[in-house]
Amino acid sequence: MKVWTSEHVFNHPWETIAQAAWRKYPNPMNPAVWGTDVLDRCVDPTDGALVTHRIISSRWGLPSWASPILGDPSACYASEVSRVNPRERVFRLETQNLTFGSHIAVDERLVYLPHPDDPENKTILRQEAVVTVRGVPVTNFMESFLTNTISSNAGKGRAAMEWVINQVIKGLSSMDDLSAQNRTSLEYDAV
Repeated sequence: MKVWTSEHVFNHPWETIAQAAWRKYPNPMNPAVWGTDVLDRCVDPTDGALVTHRIISSRWGLPSWASPILGDPSACYASEVSRVNPRERVFRLETQNLTFGSHIAVDERLVYLPHPDDPENKTILRQEAVVTVRGVPVTNFMESFLTNTISSNAGKGRAAMEWVINQVIKGLSSMDDLSAQNRTSLEYDAV
């Protein structure tokens, strides 16, 4: 088992970050994530938090040495449960991979909170990922490889958040607008 943690400060209010987190996918910084589907959404009557369960669809792009061991599906899935409490200004996300679950467990937790030194203008993101590989050769190597990949992808995730925040600030209010703009951006990048 390997644990990766990170902390990042966004120079944006918590409310802006919360809006952007909902609209994070699709985006040109993380083209591997191509879909999100809401399975369940409700308001917790005890505290007014919005609780949502989504399935995230993506491509992992495994290295060639891993495919014979794990297989290479065209689509990978993860379960994401989020809890947004606007009264307390806390946004929690917990994600667990579903694909490769018999060999690889990646449990990721993100928490967005107002920054304690500037709660009206800055938001702190705390991330943790626990990676466990079992039942395959070179377990330690694979755990290190996955943890390093998570670390490098975290930067892409923060860049994606900034991109979405800019879209929100520009006044794009619907996922259709973001999705259409993202498709156009990706088409130009592919050329």
